[in-house]
Amino acid sequence: MKKLALSLILFSMLACSKAPITGRTQILIVPKYEVLQQSSLQYEEVKKESKIINNQDSVKVKKVGNNIAKAVDTFLRSDPAYAGMADDYNWEFNLIESEEVNAWCMPGGKVAVYTGILKYAKDEDRLAVIMGHEIAHAVADHGRERMSQELIKNYGTATLSTLFNQNPTLATNVFFQAYGISSELVTLKYSRDHEKEADKLGLIFMAMAGYNPNASIEFWESMAADKEAEPLEFFSTHPNSATRIQLLKEYIASPEFSKYLR
Repeated sequence: MKKLALSLILFSMLACSKAPITGRTQILIVPKYEVLQQSSLQYEEVKKESKIINNQDSVKVKKVGNNIAKAVDTFLRSDPAYAGMADDYNWEFNLIESEEVNAWCMPGGKVAVYTGILKYAKDEDRLAVIMGHEIAHAVADHGRERMSQELIKNYGTATLSTLFNQNPTLATNVFFQAYGISSELVTLKYSRDHEKEADKLGLIFMAMAGYNPNASIEFWESMAADKEAEPLEFFSTHPNSATRIQLLKEYIASPEFSKYLR
């Protein structure tokens, strides 16, 4: 028992990482290559099972997404602390026909925006709020962190270093457990801490890309005013709108945020 506890402590120390900008400590024990491989495979499946839209809205989605992705790439390459991270992303942006009020970004930069959310994002600034937030989840490695939590919870800690070699289907199982993937919908099960962190990083990335961060206040105020929107799955793990709006206002007014404005 003592050996197991010591092994876990040592393994956790070796797997510790820091989230970009916020510096929050993370445990990332799932190999990065496994996460990126599973993300790419699952994204292709989603595209096969979905109706991809090609119209003016999809052009806007790609434009906003690519602008934010360029800002993220510039940021990562400009800081030695994040050296090499930029190469992990092979960005792709698609608009999917669905009434679901949803958007997501898988590890590696695979992004989907559902047409159902566009009624709340009628201009590029508000769309940047959504896409900046979802891209922030990927940049902060929330997906791999979530998978690591699922691995520890469901498979124990005694053989973490060899599980992936012994069980070739384990990566897929852990990926599905962490992401709650069904045949029609990807529901990313992030914690409230992850959501708050993605709000902050999303603001930074959209501002770096030249979008108005105050649009985040307008977006969430419009969501709060819509009594049907608040209970949706997309918002179920998020802070309630009033809390989120207050936190966003405070961060936008902070000296820390001002250094990221163009």
